[in-house]
Parts: sequence; structure tokens; C-alpha cells
Amino acid sequence: MTAHNKASLNEIAKRVLLPGDPSRSTFVATNFLEDAVKVTDFRGMLGYTGTYKNKRVSVLSSGMGSPSAGIYAYELYKYYEVDSIIRIGTCGGFKEEQEVGDLIIALTASTDSNWAHQYDLKGTYSPPCTFSLLENSIKVCRFLKIPFHVGMVFSSDLFSTYSALGEQSWQKWAAMGSLAQDMETYALYSTAAYLHKKALSILTMTDNCLNGKSLSDDKRMSSMAPMIEVALETVIQQG
Repeated sequence: MTAHNKASLNEIAKRVLLPGDPSRSTFVATNFLEDAVKVTDFRGMLGYTGTYKNKRVSVLSSGMGSPSAGIYAYELYKYYEVDSIIRIGTCGGFKEEQEVGDLIIALTASTDSNWAHQYDLKGTYSPPCTFSLLENSIKVCRFLKIPFHVGMVFSSDLFSTYSALGEQSWQKWAAMGSLAQDMETYALYSTAAYLHKKALSILTMTDNCLNGKSLSDDKRMSSMAPMIEVALETVIQQG
């Protein structure tokens, strides 16, 4: 057990899906996992372990933002001996051709956060995903005919809708090739790199920042199903 997770060591699988929203953990456990058991609900973060196609998988919510996601990822890798984490989150897209509901797979992450200062690197660090997870996820998307985009994600400390900077908080990142904005991918990729673990971030684009298109509230949870299926099919191939 840790300060943020009350599951026992053997209650967490080596493969973990990491949504931000606790209700998404319950959605995954209820609709995708067999024999799912709740293993932690401490601090409101819900975690379950079950099986998917006879492979043991856990799902644990991380909360919002780099600090929260980084804490949960670190504890899973370091203290629960997790091998692979796939973030299943949402994002705002930066390209006109992106449709709401499309998947954004983060090849690498950039940030306006000071997260990487802890590593004492004399430069700007942009952590990548794990290639084997990326490769498998693309194969799954193509097999299932699920629309997807692969590239850089901008992980911000600011929720752009509420930012005092408005659209200026993300426009320059979009101009430099970022596909979308979330808040957690950078911390996950950095933590995985530091601990020599595997990570991938697969995001459902719920809002297009350019044209204002957005998924309605009643469709947001069900729209996550393709992302969850891709993540599960990807992670169970990791041994």
C-alpha cells in the first residue's frame, strides 16, 4: 500500500489502464473486464482488477493534471511493479480535419509545466511513448477501422477554456505541430522514462479547439469505448 493507493501488491496487474476520471474506471471494469474486483477507492480514485481475454488487467483513475497523474504512475511502476501503463483520456484537438470521437495517439509530449526540472536536465526534455505499444495500437486501430492520428500532444497545466491567456495558451503549440492538448501525458511519459517502464497515451478527442465541435455530455462516456478497446487490445500483447 502507498499514501495514495490502498490496494495490496498482488491486487494490481502488470498491465494498467489509467483514466483521469474515476467514473471511467468503473465504466471499464463494468463493460470490458471479466470478474472485475474493486481493489482501491482511497482519495476517491477508483481501481479495479479483472481479466480481458484471459489476461489480467487493472484500471485505476489518476485524477487531473500532471502532479496527480505523475504520483499514481510513479507508485504503480515503483511500488506495484507495473510494467505497462496506457493512459485513456480526453483531449481538445488542434486540426480542422480531426473529428470528435477520433483517437489521438501521443508519439511524444511537450508541456508548459516545469515537471522535468526534477531530472536536472540542461535543456528541454520531450519524452516519447514506448514504440512497441505505439506499434501495436496502430495495428489495432487499423484492424478495427477506428479513425486515429499520431503525433505530438501538448500537456498543459492550464485548462484552455479557463485560461487567462485564452486561445493564446495553445495556438503556438498547434502551429508547431501539436495535435491536441491534454494535461497528463507528459508526466506519464517522463515517469516511465525515468523508471525504465512502458507507457502510451491514447486520447479521445472530445472537443475541436478550431471549429468548436464537441461531443454532447450524454455521449462522452460511450464515445470512450473505441479508445478503451484499442488500449486493452494493445496492452494484453505486452506479455
